[in-house]
Amino acid sequence: MSIIPITVYGDRILREKARPVTDIDSKLIKNIKDMFATMRNANGVGIAANQAGINKSIFIIDISSMEGFEKLKPVVMINPKIVLFSDETVLMEEGCLSVPKLKAEIVRPEMIKINYYNTDMKEFSLEAGDFFSRVIQHEYDHLQGKLFTDHLSDDLKKQIKKELLLIKNRQIEADYPVTDKVRK
Repeated sequence: MSIIPITVYGDRILREKARPVTDIDSKLIKNIKDMFATMRNANGVGIAANQAGINKSIFIIDISSMEGFEKLKPVVMINPKIVLFSDETVLMEEGCLSVPKLKAEIVRPEMIKINYYNTDMKEFSLEAGDFFSRVIQHEYDHLQGKLFTDHLSDDLKKQIKKELLLIKNRQIEADYPVTDKVRK
């Protein structure tokens, strides 16, 4: 498995809608394994394919290191579709491997229902709540070309504008490899 430099704020692929997966082959399986290695190297709990420079509708999650989620197995979600959001919302701090060092309080639905495929292209449906729901929604946003910063108020966006410019210009220190220049 290889560690892939993570795309960061300013890289165009993060703003593109991910392309559906039509075929599972050995290259895609290797990409998924590399995504797990990359996520774990960066101490993340989820990563979308576009964060690894791959324009495919895939994300992975492993929150088993979090208290209360030790029994939850790592999951690969291919061509996911959130089909239900609860009316109840929760405010929680989020960060992102593609926006190093920045964190913000984000409101998201408390519960979701998502349909997705695994690496055998078997379809699954899952209801998730709590932190698991939040991580799924965060990664799902990536596949839609959205970042958690898009959920901020205009005032908060203005406050972090300088930090985002530093990230875009690679003038930040990340604890993991990031792309070395803006990918257009």
